[in-house]
Amino acid sequence: MNQSEYKLIAVVGVSDDASKYGHKIFRDLLKAGYPVKGVNPKGGFVLGNNIYKSLSEIEARPDLVITVVHPGVTEGVVEECNALGIKTVWMQPGSESEAALAKARTYGIKTISACFMVQKGVW
Repeated sequence: MNQSEYKLIAVVGVSDDASKYGHKIFRDLLKAGYPVKGVNPKGGFVLGNNIYKSLSEIEARPDLVITVVHPGVTEGVVEECNALGIKTVWMQPGSESEAALAKARTYGIKTISACFMVQKGVW
């Protein structure tokens, strides 16, 4: 596993509900030593980490965004990534939509629609 592949990963859809995938992915990326920040419009703290209300609030630009949100929300995330110059979005299964994928293509954003955790051997 290559944690240095990305300098900073943002997980959009981090939840304080331990039964939700947004929580599990964030928790397990932290445990595996990935450089990760969490995003949720509600903000707050999860697992002792500050949760940002948007990608633009994060001090450093993530070079990868993982979406764990409803497909309609992912479309907005793609818009925000384009505005911030983020070029890679990993859409967890269930978070992708044709509209989000089409937007990403238009903006030249690379998308991966698969489970990051399985692909990278974390799970």
